[in-house]
Amino acid sequence: MEQRNIYQGTGVALVTPFKQDKSVDFPALKKLVEHVIDGGVDFLVVMGTTAESVTLDDDEKTAVLNYIADINDKKLPIVLGMGGNNTKSLTAKIKQSDLSHVDALLSVVPYYNKPSQEGLYQHFKQVAESTDKDIILYNVPGRTGKDMASDTTLRLARDFDNNVAVKEASGDFDKAMDIIINKPEGFQVLSGEDPVSLPLISLGMSGVISVVANAYPYEWSEMVKATRHGNLNEARLLHYVLIKMIRLMFAEGNPVGVKSCLAQLGIIENYLRLPLVPASNKLNNDIADEIARIRKIS
Repeated sequence: MEQRNIYQGTGVALVTPFKQDKSVDFPALKKLVEHVIDGGVDFLVVMGTTAESVTLDDDEKTAVLNYIADINDKKLPIVLGMGGNNTKSLTAKIKQSDLSHVDALLSVVPYYNKPSQEGLYQHFKQVAESTDKDIILYNVPGRTGKDMASDTTLRLARDFDNNVAVKEASGDFDKAMDIIINKPEGFQVLSGEDPVSLPLISLGMSGVISVVANAYPYEWSEMVKATRHGNLNEARLLHYVLIKMIRLMFAEGNPVGVKSCLAQLGIIENYLRLPLVPASNKLNNDIADEIARIRKIS
């Protein structure tokens, strides 16, 4: 039960920096990891959606994970994204992988297949039984085409001790409250939606896995801490400092916006792998204006 408490506060869904030739930019990755650690985030999420993980091959994923683990040097917990829509293949990969650097797995609802709720339960049952690592369930219907019901999440939380948390990115406040009210003791509920993290945490979520924290780890972490401690006036001020930037980051999809912002902050270069393309000139200019505004008031 104690282990579950490490998945609270601000987790950052790290981007994968690329060079102009689209190879992984490891020096920029070092700069990014040090930036978010120094900014006060609570845990690192590697190979999530924001990392463009579906465009990296297995060797690249392993190299990125090992490099981040070296830079992190056990300062913060590491959560590794491992999900899929082929249960047999996914569980075999989990069993075969070296997870010695990893504290937990973030496993997304199977996409494209659109399984029933029972199918989702059976999928995550096999995932839970394939490893002794902690598992954070990841519900993001906007990307997967399937919404995991609160009853399914709660059933998985109760039936498998290593299902320790859920990243709930449906934006459904009723569902969030249902999980928060009925979850077993110690089970963590994390927001997967930066724009509404403040109200969701104020309702009882224990934290967030954030995109904006790549660029603004300190401001975001302070907002999350203030919300969790009930200092809502302080939290609202920080929330409204960042809300326009958050909207811009998602205006043309993720991680398009956050990579534009990080590039303009001098942390990475602004390269993505197809089918994603860099932000439009208009979005780049809007982000530049917002960076300047935030600097003036911070």
